[in-house]
Amino acid sequence: MFVLGAVGCGAPDGSLPDADRPPALESSGEDLTTTSCTQLTPSSVKASGDDGTGSVAANTLDDQLTTRWSSLGKGQWIDYDLGATKGLGAMAVAWHQGDTRVNTFTISVSPDGYTYTQVYSGKSKGTTTAAETYTFTPVSARRVRISVQGNTLNDWASIAEARPCAGTTTPPPTPGGIVWRGDFESGDRSQWDGTQMMSADRLQVVASPLREGGFALKATVKQGDDPINSSGNRNELFKQTKEPAGSEYWYRWSTRFAPDFPSVNTWQLFTQWHHDGCCGSPPVEFYVYGEEMRLNIGGDPGVIVWKTPLVRNAWHDFIFHVKWSPNATVGFVELYYDGNLVLPKRYIATQYSGMLNYLKIGLYRNDTVAPVGVVYHDGWVMGRTKADVLDANYQLK
Repeated sequence: MFVLGAVGCGAPDGSLPDADRPPALESSGEDLTTTSCTQLTPSSVKASGDDGTGSVAANTLDDQLTTRWSSLGKGQWIDYDLGATKGLGAMAVAWHQGDTRVNTFTISVSPDGYTYTQVYSGKSKGTTTAAETYTFTPVSARRVRISVQGNTLNDWASIAEARPCAGTTTPPPTPGGIVWRGDFESGDRSQWDGTQMMSADRLQVVASPLREGGFALKATVKQGDDPINSSGNRNELFKQTKEPAGSEYWYRWSTRFAPDFPSVNTWQLFTQWHHDGCCGSPPVEFYVYGEEMRLNIGGDPGVIVWKTPLVRNAWHDFIFHVKWSPNATVGFVELYYDGNLVLPKRYIATQYSGMLNYLKIGLYRNDTVAPVGVVYHDGWVMGRTKADVLDANYQLK
């Protein structure tokens, strides 16, 4: 996966606001002489940055090898929007000074500009300035991204021209209405878009304890853990779900609190859908307060629409049904907990006006909490119906 952005989150009882904000999507093509490539014409292009002297992303579509896009630093990327979902089977790239240095790079694709899957990893020949065509198993995608990890001379990413190439695909049917899995059965955190963590030991993929399958996430927070220099202490994974207003989804996951999980009369978030603005509490948040688990809708103060006693050292199963909308007569939430309907459909605003949400899990808590906190997460899946998310899971343990 490739990360587009991450933001901080607020808290249910009025902690200091976060100031971190996710980068927004923003945004031209002619024929380049290529081999083994039926060129596709991108509708737009964007990049992680440029050199500030005119070597911008659009130069890679001007059909001139004398211009280029350049940006300094390993991991710099350039991203092409095809304008619609199309079959994609290769990428043709003419590297700036491609006859004097070898570039290390990856190619990834996305259906929506948020979730990316790597389809190619390799190096340029280092012997030519002409376009080289890099083929991969055909896929259906709307966006294609080249990420550069420097070259044999320096850490610059420099591309003169690039073109996506058509590929014939027969996409496999989506199992049911499953939209995304984040169940850690990859054995790592790659199903998620990124992390906000102090170190890798704070967000570990572990083989025990498990609710299902072979892996789960162990999230640990110690006092002082502040990886993004914002309010509270945290170690969290995020997924840029970006559900549009009016969309309706089901989410299924399980959470477990360690036997010594702190009992404090303040907020300790374990699951939240945060808005993509900069500041304030998220519109949807599951958290522990004292000896209760709570679901709060609407930020600070918001409305506590469900609560139940906290039980440690046991798995808690959640199925969460949401219609996303800033309109309280359109949006709603519905919650099943441990197999029982505990919150019948309740109409309420689930987004802030003009903002989309994204998912964060792990542990995020008030920075006054001193004891170490440990929470486990397993089985995350997002679907279009309740049956989808139930059928998607592995046998429960």
